[in-house]
Amino acid sequence: MNSIIIGVLVFLSTLAFFGLYIAYKGPDAVHRVIAINVIFTKSTIMIALLAVLTGQNSFVDVALVYALMGFVATVAVSKYLEKGKLK
Repeated sequence: MNSIIIGVLVFLSTLAFFGLYIAYKGPDAVHRVIAINVIFTKSTIMIALLAVLTGQNSFVDVALVYALMGFVATVAVSKYLEKGKLK
């Protein structure tokens, strides 16, 4: 079971690096925001899998906070791109 989780973690890390490439070279700002959101999501899943792998329940709390930060960041950047201001 541990080897499967480690394999999934490596696979998700590889996909996150592809997302990082899209975030850097994206055709426009919207694609970059989506790529950053995907990276946040993959990182959240990796933290949750790490919690399962190590058996430390506190990592789940960290994953939830990280997911909330990713959501707020995505909403803020999307609103900024749409209206040009955050208010």
